[in-house]
Amino acid sequence: MNFSFKEIISVTIILFSVIDILGSIPIIIDLRKKAGGIHAEQATAVAGLLMIIYLFLGISILKLFGVDVESFAVAGALIIFLIGMEMILGRNIFKHETSSSKATSIVPLAFPIIAGAGTMTTILSLKAAYQQENIIVGIVLNLVIVYIVLRSSVWIEKKLGQTGADILRKVFGMILIAISIKLIKANLV
Repeated sequence: MNFSFKEIISVTIILFSVIDILGSIPIIIDLRKKAGGIHAEQATAVAGLLMIIYLFLGISILKLFGVDVESFAVAGALIIFLIGMEMILGRNIFKHETSSSKATSIVPLAFPIIAGAGTMTTILSLKAAYQQENIIVGIVLNLVIVYIVLRSSVWIEKKLGQTGADILRKVFGMILIAISIKLIKANLV
């Protein structure tokens, strides 16, 4: 094992900015309200499992289905775009009425919000530049942060208040749309 504190910090910061769990707080609050709750443990575990599997088998899995990384990124970007539209317009695009909180904790929370196309393609990029064990530690550190934010979503919502949550929802909805368009542009070339 070749652990490097510098690599772990770099990987952690890069993944933290891509996962953007703090920016996802309005989405988390919305999903919790629509589904009647979220399961922080399940969402964190599934997201972590997806990231680790993708670290080791990502390219092979995509090749198995005849999908390239760019197409995967565009598909994830389209889902992120629709979630952003939901946030801005206040309309339900995804049906949450029949979903259980367990199902919502997996789709769209664990995937594509936490472990989405941006996270997956970033993991592939990190694999080319950093040692695997340092990437795994960076993933685990991010999962700890994700778990804390998910567990604290009710408290965060109370601190924000309804007006604060509405403002954040609109602002981050626009940011999600911009991120999705950037992902689409970068992967259609």
